[in-house]
Order: sequence, then structure tokens, then C-alpha cells
Amino acid sequence: MYTGERFGAPDLGELGTMAGYDLAGRVALVTGGARGIGFATAQALIARGASVLITDLEQEAVSNAAGQLHDQRALGLAADVTDRSAMQRSVAQAVERFGSLDVVVANAGIAPHAATFRAMPTETFERVLDVNLMGVYRTVDAAMGEVIRRRGHIVVISSVYAFLNGVGVAPYAMSKAAVEQFGRSLKVELVQHGVGVTVAYFGFIDTEMVHESIDRDPLADRMFQTFPAALRKRLTASVAGESIARAIEQRSPRVIRPRRWAALSALRGITEPLLDVRLQRDALTQELMGELDTREGDGRSGS
Repeated sequence: MYTGERFGAPDLGELGTMAGYDLAGRVALVTGGARGIGFATAQALIARGASVLITDLEQEAVSNAAGQLHDQRALGLAADVTDRSAMQRSVAQAVERFGSLDVVVANAGIAPHAATFRAMPTETFERVLDVNLMGVYRTVDAAMGEVIRRRGHIVVISSVYAFLNGVGVAPYAMSKAAVEQFGRSLKVELVQHGVGVTVAYFGFIDTEMVHESIDRDPLADRMFQTFPAALRKRLTASVAGESIARAIEQRSPRVIRPRRWAALSALRGITEPLLDVRLQRDALTQELMGELDTREGDGRSGS
């Protein structure tokens, strides 16, 4: 019979599932922190007394964002999550500036313009996977030693697309489903080290990424309209950031926002195959697929 003592694992109370995890005085690394969910998460952590190093692609943008967060407890550093050395330097910089690293929020991500797999350029497809999946992996990998040493917390950002059909945005859905599985594995593997792990699932958050991939794209917008009205609701980035901060404080294993998506997640074994069949047979969906299939014009190499 399995017991935590047999494997040398800490009592679950040590993970803060009951006592909570005080963020005051902690140090966090947040990727994609110059705007959107990353910036809102950094704000929520700063408000709770943490110090935060935020990373993003452009130094000017991330420095401006850090200046808005706090004059002493925020630092901005240009770093690409697809660059392992850059993430290692980010962790080292956080430790050098603030003395430790307790929390990592692997938030950086991108979304492609809607297109079928056949039409989407190879470079676009692979870039989405590299940022959204391998970027999360590289971020956690770089930070894990420090987080384990501090018995801290890891947050990985999945999506409701982990349990939706990814038609039109296949690499995005693939990456988010993979991130979910990565987070679930870490939850079990890191108990022995006293580290908490949260997988965050967000629906449609009012961020620049959503504006670019949906609002400025007439075909994606038409696809979006095929969702039930109750699931099209958008939340602000600040709501998402607050939910991440609270999840860390509570050592919650997952957070889903908007909450109405939780039912779909719980019923995915039933809803997923039904949704697939519906999309295969729906005339409007298939009409849109025809348009998406020619949108980029044989964008895949070798096609």
C-alpha cells in the first residue's frame, strides 16, 4: 500500500493545501510579462508583497512594464523562451537581484491566424509549438532547481483548447494539451520536493493576442461565433492574473476561468467525441474549413 512516508514524501500540509502559501517576500519569474495575463499576474504578485522579474521579447517594453509595477520590487529583462540560455540567465538574474526564486509562471505564448493544417505555413506551425510548449518546458527547466530549493510553486498556462477541438488552430491546441499533461506530471513528481504546481486553463481573455488572432481576423471571428454564447464570454487580463495569484496562495492544482468552462472540462470524455462529430457534419463549419484551407495558399513546405 502506498504511503507518503514510504517514499519520503512530505505530508500534504507542507504543500500548503491547507495552510496556504504566503507570497509576501517571495520572488517570482513571469514570462510574457510586458502585457496581458503576464503583466496582470505580476501586478497581483506585487500587490501581495512579492518581488517579480518579468521577461518578454523587447527590453524597452519589459522595462516600461516593470517601471509600472514597482520601483524596487520589479525587474524587466528581455528574454526569448525559445532560448534555453536566455531562460537560464533570467533565473540567475532573479536570484542575483532578489536573493532567491520561489515561484515561476510560464505564461509566454502566441496564437496563429486561423488556417487548416494543410494551409498553415510550416514555420508558423512550428513556431507556435516552440513558444507555447518548448518555451514552457525551457522556463520550468531553468527555474526548477531554485524552486525546489525554496519549496516553491510552478504555474503553467494551458487553455480551454486542451479539451476543445483545435480545428483551425491545431498547433495552439496541441501545445496547450501538451502543457496540461506536463503540469499534471509535475504535480505528482514534485510532491516529494514540497513544490506546488498549478495548471491554469483560460478561455477567451481580453488580451492583444486575442485581438490579433480573432478580432482582426474575419474568418476566425466567424468561427468564434459558432461557440455557444455562454462560452464566448471574455474576461479581463486582471481577472486572470488575480486567479493565478490566488491559486499560488492556495496551492491549487488547477484554475479555470471563466468558471463556466469547468463543466466542459469535467465532461470532456463525453463532450469531445460529440463535438468532433458535430463539427464534421456542420455545414457552416465545413464552409469555413474550405475558406481556411485556401487562406495561406499551400503554405506548407513540400505540399
